[in-house]
Amino acid sequence: MNPKDSTSYKPTFKSTHPLWTRVKRDYELYLFLLPIILIYLVFKYYPMYGVQIAFKDFSPSQGIWGSEWVGLKHFIDFFDSFDSYNFWSIMTNTLTLSFLSLLFGFPVPIIIAIMLNQMLGKRYKKFIQTVIYAPHFISTVVLVGMLHVFLSPNSGIVNHLITWFGGDPVLFMADEGWFRPLYILSGIWQETGFSTIIYLAALAGVNPELHEAAIMDGASKWKRVWYVDIPSILPTIVILLILALGNIMSIGFEKAFLMQNDLNYATSNILPTYVYEMGIQKAQYSFSTAVGLFNSVINIILIVTVNRIAKRLTETSLW
Repeated sequence: MNPKDSTSYKPTFKSTHPLWTRVKRDYELYLFLLPIILIYLVFKYYPMYGVQIAFKDFSPSQGIWGSEWVGLKHFIDFFDSFDSYNFWSIMTNTLTLSFLSLLFGFPVPIIIAIMLNQMLGKRYKKFIQTVIYAPHFISTVVLVGMLHVFLSPNSGIVNHLITWFGGDPVLFMADEGWFRPLYILSGIWQETGFSTIIYLAALAGVNPELHEAAIMDGASKWKRVWYVDIPSILPTIVILLILALGNIMSIGFEKAFLMQNDLNYATSNILPTYVYEMGIQKAQYSFSTAVGLFNSVINIILIVTVNRIAKRLTETSLW
């Protein structure tokens, strides 16, 4: 065989076992998949049965099947609200908060992962990883409670420092101008550690010979980061960016709802809290379901579009 041809030779293996034979043979491996399959079936796919109330005038007494079918009435009512100030205020708040969270929050784990990867002290590196990863385990309720305690105008440590330097106490949680910075910064503090681990795992797969060759060529640390580390983790960055952009309309409800009050309502009223207000507080179940379904459709369109663009530009995609 020609050596030149042997380099391009790729053996292919085709299983002769039918599907159920392979499942029976490797049933231990498939049992590991069973819990997550059940979780998705119960909590993701089964609730889709209730989506039909978006096309009905739902009444709890009559149930889903007994409620009157109204077609696209609730979607038309939702689109008719395009001319109202309330609608544009909600959409502006949602998109602004989502894009700012992505703009300031997405690069931080990448930067920290690269910095940790360059550290030589293993003990100090592990300590930093533990410190930044710990906030991920704090529940949203506890996080918002910590914000109220630290930012309290009377007893909060932040306002104590402000008054100590001669300033006046600031009502952070009651000021609409502070809602977005607090939401974004608290999100970065809580989620940076988890995302950093993903990028560190990707950096661990970088071939050390690439760094050795760069050092032999006289490359500085910055150039090795720019020309070796970043291109190596670029596929991971693209995948996570696609997922983030695909969920741009699904910004977290819980933290926004817990931080929301009458004084910051102008900037804290976003689409998820609006759905909760219309569906739970005002009992407009069908209308709120229609709004939520519209939000989901927009997310699907976004993730498919971004995935296709990423595939053309970087040849990396989810599918």
